[in-house]
Amino acid sequence: MVDEDPLTVKVDHLKDKPYNKDDDVIKATSFEVISTLRDVLKTSSLWRDHVQTYTQHIGDFNFPRLADFGAAISGANKLQCQKVLEELDVYKRLELTLELVKKEIEISKIQESIAKAIEEKISGEQRRYLLNEQLKAIKKELGLETDDKTALSEKFRERLEPNRENCPPHVLQVIEEELTKLQLLEASSSEFNVTRNYLDWLTSIPWGNYSDENFDVLRAQKILDEDHYGLNDVKERILEFIAVGKLRGISQGKIICLSGPPGVGKTSIGRSIARALNRNFFRFSVGGLSDVAEIKGHRRTYIGAMPGKMVQCLKNVGTANPLVLIDEIDKLGRGHAGDPASALLELLDPEQNANFLDHYLDVPIDLSKVLFVCTANVVEMIPNPLLDRMEVISIAGYITDEKMHIARDYLEKTTREACGIKPEQVEVTDAALLALIENYCREAGVRNLQKHIEKIYRKIALQLVRQGASDEAAVADQIESLPDRPAAVEVQLVDTDETQVEDDKLDQKVVSSKNQTAAESLENNDHDHSSETSAEEVTIQMALPDEPAVVEVQVADTDEPVDSKLYLQDAKETEKIQEGEATKTVEKVLVDSSNLADFVGKPVFHAERIYDQTPIGVVMGLAWTAMGGSTLYIETTQIEEAEGKGALHVTGQLGDVMKESAQIAHTVARAILLDKDPDNHTFFANSKLHLHVPAGATPKDGPSAGCTMITSMLSVAMKKPIKRDLAMTGEVTLTGRILPIGGVKEKTIAARRSDVKTIIFPLANKRDFDELAPNVKEGLDVHFVDDYNQIFDLAFSDGQNEKK
Repeated sequence: MVDEDPLTVKVDHLKDKPYNKDDDVIKATSFEVISTLRDVLKTSSLWRDHVQTYTQHIGDFNFPRLADFGAAISGANKLQCQKVLEELDVYKRLELTLELVKKEIEISKIQESIAKAIEEKISGEQRRYLLNEQLKAIKKELGLETDDKTALSEKFRERLEPNRENCPPHVLQVIEEELTKLQLLEASSSEFNVTRNYLDWLTSIPWGNYSDENFDVLRAQKILDEDHYGLNDVKERILEFIAVGKLRGISQGKIICLSGPPGVGKTSIGRSIARALNRNFFRFSVGGLSDVAEIKGHRRTYIGAMPGKMVQCLKNVGTANPLVLIDEIDKLGRGHAGDPASALLELLDPEQNANFLDHYLDVPIDLSKVLFVCTANVVEMIPNPLLDRMEVISIAGYITDEKMHIARDYLEKTTREACGIKPEQVEVTDAALLALIENYCREAGVRNLQKHIEKIYRKIALQLVRQGASDEAAVADQIESLPDRPAAVEVQLVDTDETQVEDDKLDQKVVSSKNQTAAESLENNDHDHSSETSAEEVTIQMALPDEPAVVEVQVADTDEPVDSKLYLQDAKETEKIQEGEATKTVEKVLVDSSNLADFVGKPVFHAERIYDQTPIGVVMGLAWTAMGGSTLYIETTQIEEAEGKGALHVTGQLGDVMKESAQIAHTVARAILLDKDPDNHTFFANSKLHLHVPAGATPKDGPSAGCTMITSMLSVAMKKPIKRDLAMTGEVTLTGRILPIGGVKEKTIAARRSDVKTIIFPLANKRDFDELAPNVKEGLDVHFVDDYNQIFDLAFSDGQNEKK
C-alpha cells in the first residue's frame, strides 16, 4: 500500500509512419540490406552466431523489423543503434541500417587483410624457424640428426677450413659443387650416400698440409745409429737426401728400394728414416696384391667403393709429405683385375706422381713430396719398368761380428726388457752368442737370431720364477719350524781369562723382560731398568774382575743349558721374518756355450766344410740364395772307363741353367786338359763321369758354377786335389772366358763363415768387392780372373800366386 501518491507516467505508443509496401525504393533498400547481411555472414563467424540467436524472435518478414534486426546484430555503438530505434520513417530506418551493415562489410575486409598479412608474416622466416626447430627435435628423438643436410655441409666446411688456403682451386670447385648437389638430394636416395662419402674423403685429405722436416744431419746420424748397426750404405744415402733438402730448403720425394734377404732390417730402416726426417710413417704391403683398385681406387658408382692405398695413407697420417713404406714389392701378384705393377708406375714415377689420379676421388693429388721406400728380397723379380723408377740399395746381410754387436747392443737389451728380467739377474757370454750365431742362426738376417734370444730369455724367466717360488716355500717352512720362545731365561756371567768386566759393571743388574727375548736382554745389559722381578724375569749376575766369566743361559722352567749364540741367531732371524725383512738371494743365471743346448736345443747347423782337406775331384763353390750366401761343394768322380764313349751324368736337383753349365764345363775341361796335360788328353773321351752337388733335396740353379765344375773335372782327370782353403765362383764361356756374377758380398760372407782363406772372383766383380766394408774383406786372399787359365794356375799350384 502506497501512502504517497504514486508516480504517474504517460505512455504513447510509437507507430511507424505509414509507408507503401510496394514502393520500389523501399524494396530495393531492403534487398540491399539483406544482400549485405548475407555477405557479412559469409565472412564473419560472429555474425552467424547473432543470426542464430535472433532468428527465433523474428516473426513475419517486414521492412521495419528487417531494419531493427540489421541494426541489432551489427557491431555499431549504442548511439547509432538508438537512432535506428528512434527513426519512425521506415525508409530512413532502412538507410541507417544499410549504412551500419556496410560498415561491417568494410570492417570484415580490413580484418581479413590484417589476418592475411599476419599469416604471411608468420609463414615466413618465423614459421620456417619454428618448423626447423620442431624437425630437429623430432630427428633428435629418432636418432637421425646426422643425416641433416645442413649439419653435414657445416661439418664438411669446418673440416676443410684449416686447409682452404692450401687447397688447389680445382679441388675447391669440386667440393663446392658436391655440397650444392648434396642440398638438392633426398637423404633416402642412394646418390645422397655416394655424395656424402665422396665429400668425406675429399675433405679428409690434408691438401697442402706438410709436416716440418728436420734437416739436422748429426741428429739423423745419431737416430740411425741408435736403431741399426752397420748398414753404412743406407745411412749415407739418407744423410745425402737430408743434406740436399737442407741446401734447397725443401725436400722432393724420392723412390728408394731396399733389397736384401729376410731379417736384415729393411722394414725397420723405413721407420728409422721417418723418425730421422720427422715425417709421419705409413706402411702397406703389396705382397700377393692382385687388384689394381687397391692402388688406384674404385669408381664411385660401385657399391662399397673405396679410394686406393695412397689416399687412405694421406687421410691416416694427416700430412701430405709422409714416408710411405711399400713392403714386398717383388711379390706383386697378377689377377683378373689387372696388373698392380703397372698401376704402381704412376705412383712411383717422379714425373707423374705430382698429378696422381685416383679413380675414386677423380681429382689430381700431388705426391711429389712423399718419400717412397720399397723393400724386396729379390730385385730380379721386380718388373723392369718399375725397377727403372727406383734407386736400389742392396743390404746383403750381416757377418758374424756384426751379428754379435746387434745381438749384444740391440736384440738382447730389447728382449730382456720385454721379459721383465733385470741385467744383474742374467749373463749371456760372448761364447754363447757366438755359438748361437754359428750353429743355430747362420742366415743373412737377424730375425731368427732374435727368436732364439727370446727363447733363451723365456726359459731364464721361467727358471727365475721357479727359483723364487721355491725360496718363498722354504721361508714359509722355516717360519713354521721355529721353536716356541721360553717363558724365562736366566743368564749368569762369570769372569774368565779372556774377558774382563769393568768396575762400573760390578753391580748386579736386573732387567725386566716379560716381552723381550734373551738376545735383546744380552744386547741391552748395560742399561739399567728399575722394575720388579718375577718368576719370568732374566737375572744377570756379574762376578769379580779377577775371576773368569762364563756365559750360561738357562731356561727357567728346565734344567738344560741353551747355547747363547745359537739362540741369538735364531731370535734375530725370527725378528726379521716377523718384520718382513727376510731377504731372498737369487743366483745369477749364466748362459755359456756349455749349457746353450739346454736353452735352445741341439745345434741346427754343423760345419759347412765337409772336408778339412778337399779330396780329388771336390771343389768348394760359392752360391747366392734369397736367405744370403752359402758354400756348396761340387764333386766329380770317374764311374768307369769307356773307350770312345765319354759321357757326363749330373745329379743334385740341378736346374736347367746348371745342367747346361755342366755340359759347357765338360767341353771346356777337355780343351784345357789338352793344353795343360797333353799326355792325358783322351781322359774325357774315354771316361764316364758323375758330377754331383750335395744336398740333393735342395733345388739349385744359377749361372755362377761353371768354373767350379771345370776345376772339379780337371782334378779328377789329373788325379790331383786342388789347393786347400780355396773357393771360387764364376760362369765360363766355351772359350774359357770368366763372366761376372752377382751377390759378391753374400758369397764373401759365406766364405768367411767356412774359414776360406782364398777366393777367386771374376775380374768384372772387382769393383763390387772393393765397395765392401773392411771388416768383410779382412784376412781374405782374393784373386780376380778373366780367363780360366788363371784359375788353373791358382787351383793346382802349390806355390804362392801373386794377387791381381
